[in-house]
Amino acid sequence: MNRQSIGEQIAARLYCAETAIDRALVETANLAAHLPTARADAYLSATTGQKAFDGVAGAISALTIARQNMIQTHATLGALARSMGLDTLAVGPLDKPGDGPPVGGGISDNPESVNIRLTDVVNKSLPGERSSC
Repeated sequence: MNRQSIGEQIAARLYCAETAIDRALVETANLAAHLPTARADAYLSATTGQKAFDGVAGAISALTIARQNMIQTHATLGALARSMGLDTLAVGPLDKPGDGPPVGGGISDNPESVNIRLTDVVNKSLPGERSSC
């Protein structure tokens, strides 16, 4: 195994971890959004279930911190890959802050980037199979 293929494996696992945290945030937020309606539909007082509200709010806060930590990990691994001279690695959506033009389309905030070829800004796709996250 060479460093490039190891980097590709790490990139795929990083994407899965980031996606898992985002999915957990979505599901937890959906639960938080449903609790007030469920309480009202069950004709319970506002004080009923407050510990559940507190718990789900704490979980959202913890997941937000976990997401922030994962973004820092992403940046650290990206810097390490660049320092090792590895090709740009990407899995999943390719738009990154500062991409011009954005890979997914849209208007760039840098008017001079209009003449940049898309192949110059698109991250290399990883070869091989994509594991489901």
